[in-house]
Amino acid sequence: MPKEGTRTSGEVKEIFVLFSYRNNMNKEIIKFCAEKGFLLDRDILELFNETSDIESIKLIIEKVKTYTHQNVLTKNLFERNKEQVNKFFLDLPEENKRNLEKLRIKLGLSIEISKEADATPSFKIEEPFKEDLKKSNFEKNINILSYTPKNNDKLEVKNFVNHFRARFNDLREILQGRFELDNLLSIDKISGSRRGISIIGMVYNKSVTKNKNIILDIEDLTGRIKILVSKSKEDLYKIAEEICLDSVLGFRCSGDDKILFANGIFFPDSKIPERKKSPIEEYALFIGDLHFGSKLFLKEGFFKFFNYLNGSLEGYDKDEIKKIKYLFIVGDLVAGIGVYPEQDKELEIVDLEEQFIRLARFLEKIPEHIKIIISPGNHDGVRLMEPQPVFDIKYAWSLHQLKNVIITENPCLLNIGAHEDFAGFDVLTYHGFSYPYYAGNIPELIKKKAMNSPEEIMKYLLKHRHLAPTHGSTQYYPHKEDQLIIKNVPDIFVSGHTHKCGVSYYNNILIISTSCWEAMTPYQEKFGNEPDHCKVPMLNLKTRSVKILDFE
Repeated sequence: MPKEGTRTSGEVKEIFVLFSYRNNMNKEIIKFCAEKGFLLDRDILELFNETSDIESIKLIIEKVKTYTHQNVLTKNLFERNKEQVNKFFLDLPEENKRNLEKLRIKLGLSIEISKEADATPSFKIEEPFKEDLKKSNFEKNINILSYTPKNNDKLEVKNFVNHFRARFNDLREILQGRFELDNLLSIDKISGSRRGISIIGMVYNKSVTKNKNIILDIEDLTGRIKILVSKSKEDLYKIAEEICLDSVLGFRCSGDDKILFANGIFFPDSKIPERKKSPIEEYALFIGDLHFGSKLFLKEGFFKFFNYLNGSLEGYDKDEIKKIKYLFIVGDLVAGIGVYPEQDKELEIVDLEEQFIRLARFLEKIPEHIKIIISPGNHDGVRLMEPQPVFDIKYAWSLHQLKNVIITENPCLLNIGAHEDFAGFDVLTYHGFSYPYYAGNIPELIKKKAMNSPEEIMKYLLKHRHLAPTHGSTQYYPHKEDQLIIKNVPDIFVSGHTHKCGVSYYNNILIISTSCWEAMTPYQEKFGNEPDHCKVPMLNLKTRSVKILDFE
């Protein structure tokens, strides 16, 4: 009788045939295991099947078998003996180690990053802080406040109807708190000639009459009515010019059930009473639009930034750098694949998974006391429909492996910096895919060339309490609740996408737009964009001061 936990040669042969037939596994590896009298489980076989370095795999398998004395080698067994297995990999020749690097990461082993890889002699990534700080007691005080429930239902017209009704109800509730909107009526309750009434409605249509007055078609859940904004009321008219379709607004009016005349227009608006300050001196950095993998990726500036984080770049306050606790990366981490026609001609790395792997090599080198909060953008291989889910583990598994990385949806509301007797800062991150629509359709934003002044677009959307109020300004998924509403007003609002660095305040809300790490593209040049390169806003959470670090 065989010992408990062992297999007879007949059983081994049977499992070998079964795995070969069902899973098309690497027959040579399975045959090797069968001859040695032990088995590999399905998960390990699938991982090993992805590499062509069979001899190195055989060597690792045999060493693990000898070390563990187990007859069935599982992925869990590799994980439990991670330190020793990692040594087995490191004992391999350099070329074999490089061939198996992807396998090591998928096995949950540490990423061995060559300092020479992707580097130039003058900008080698160094890590003088790592030993100094890795034992520091930094709290993991990051709390994700927003969450998008999964919805696998087939999309139908009713999904979009319910989506807009939910949006209307949420924004109406906010507007009902405005004291200016007294004597509120629903549209179906308007009868006869009325003065001094208020309504809340969604803008269905907008037009200009022959006399240059603006007509707004407004609807609520009970009906639709026209509101005229007279050109003689200059201040009100200017506000009406900037109104976008599908926004939910409040109106002070007079008139009847045929037409109303606007005397006041009110937005849901975003404001907070004060600019919070942390009792502890900590720093947060904000970057985005790396476009890693593009031929236009600004590698030299990127290396300088990483050497700065590791305290090896001369001319910077090392004590200050040690207090950096948060690094936000708000989308377009990689260049992506097939984002626009003939993009492959502009790519240095033409495989999406490889783009993420090589980026992870750099992020892994950031000191562990810095928490990296990353969210996707339109280049990152996730669906374009917003809200966007977290990075697809099929392609971005290398990011999911990193210990000090927190991956969020786009958009996301999270809280950072909370301490005893201090509530922390609510931070709203949004990549900004809707921004070009408003920069090209709202008269005042057109005049300001807002793609080069993105903080103006961000103020506009804060005023509307929505990240993409107009249908068509972005692709969106119609959930039961509109996930793009700014329900909770943040302390900090961060975006990317425009490749333009900007810092401003709106009603005590700190607005930060990030620069990019990609040189001017023909597409940007065509539309007159003037990108900022390698600029990093740095926020002192104690003093609220912001300075721009420049690594260009």
